[in-house]
Amino acid sequence: MTETPLRFSAFVMNTTSHIVHGLWRHPEARQHEFNDLEHWVSLAKTLERGGFDFIFFADVIGLYGDYRGDFRKYAETGLQIPSNDPTVIASAIAYATERIGIALTSSILQQHPFNWARQLSTLDHASNGRIAWNIVTSALANAHRNFGLDDLTPHEQRYRWADEYLEVTYKLWEGSWEDDALVGDKTGVHALYEKIHKIDHIGERYRVEGPHLVSPSPQRTPVLFQAGSSPTGRAFAARNAEAQFIMTPRTDIAERLIADTRELVAGSGRGPRDLKFFQGLSFVIGSTEQEARRKNAELEEYVDADGMVAHLSGGLGGIDLGRYELDTPLKDVHGEGTQSTLQWVRDSVRGREATVRDLGLLQSRNTRVVGTPERIADRLTAWRAAGIDGVNVINATLPGSYAEFIEHVMPVLVQRGLARPVTETGTARRKLSGGDRLPDTHPARAYRRALGEPAAV
Repeated sequence: MTETPLRFSAFVMNTTSHIVHGLWRHPEARQHEFNDLEHWVSLAKTLERGGFDFIFFADVIGLYGDYRGDFRKYAETGLQIPSNDPTVIASAIAYATERIGIALTSSILQQHPFNWARQLSTLDHASNGRIAWNIVTSALANAHRNFGLDDLTPHEQRYRWADEYLEVTYKLWEGSWEDDALVGDKTGVHALYEKIHKIDHIGERYRVEGPHLVSPSPQRTPVLFQAGSSPTGRAFAARNAEAQFIMTPRTDIAERLIADTRELVAGSGRGPRDLKFFQGLSFVIGSTEQEARRKNAELEEYVDADGMVAHLSGGLGGIDLGRYELDTPLKDVHGEGTQSTLQWVRDSVRGREATVRDLGLLQSRNTRVVGTPERIADRLTAWRAAGIDGVNVINATLPGSYAEFIEHVMPVLVQRGLARPVTETGTARRKLSGGDRLPDTHPARAYRRALGEPAAV
């Protein structure tokens, strides 16, 4: 059986320090120019020419938990603050490019679903169907307080909230307008009233009368990404997502996770291949293995281990790791719900006791591939065999990480059938699944069937 080439997405954020903290200080790094629109437009053009399928914008709407009692560390190191809204620059990227998909992260917190559906439909029209939405529920307490809530909404309640949020958007995107409702006949009728429907949604959180104010865009519903790793998050993805972003440290772990999640997808009444998996990986590239190791050592000199620990701290069961010095042995770090992560780091360090510093450094290394283009192609072959459908490429520097990957690695990947020789035209969904609209097995299609429309082709 012929193996399908991988899809490639550039994982970015409209901020200075996104994932690998401290690298903005590298002389060649330009991610501190994030306020400059041309910075993003130029990067998107480079990615499109280089064969990338998506530019994938992460986003946050709040600070991570306090580190050493406040957010000084985040401000002083640019750790996702300032953080600008990527949806504002999406239309400029859409105008300046022709083929690359534009994936935008947005939380159920930050916009009413009626307005968000309208905004994404407008962008999908403007881009000729190249918009994707990364659905998040926001696990940062500060984000919830920023939008008028007392504190972090409990995990299970956030996903119940997300279920209703999606129900509203699905009704608007799929159930409000029939395909042939917009006529544009200059002799009389602009749109057919009887083919435009109010949705009359009444739920736990939202009351939305409708109709949707935007006619059907090329995709109707944008491509749906999701990144939740909890059992509830994975079940949500199995019901709704078309692509899931994962960050597993090894291929064997990815293989088990993907197989298990595909079973959940099938259990929800969808085809197991309806959900694609994008593994997050970063790359250090050398013409020889020796050069690659030298460049990796140089990169390590710029990594802010304390920043990596600060970023990680908020997700480890409520521990403020800032209370510990970086050289504190991990055996002296205690907290509920964190021991599996801490034990993984302890097992990874040989010949000595692992420290808090190791926790940060290993977090920056556990999805990093170091080597020649051929060596990287070997590793991506193994990842594909584990079941991934694409790679979300994490950068150390902008635009250098992507320019180097495109110049040196992409040609080898194309030669081996791991990447496509060109980025195709067409909608974002067509690149993932071969069609422009959601398949009939997706739950949102129920709102189209309610209008008596035929199944997707």
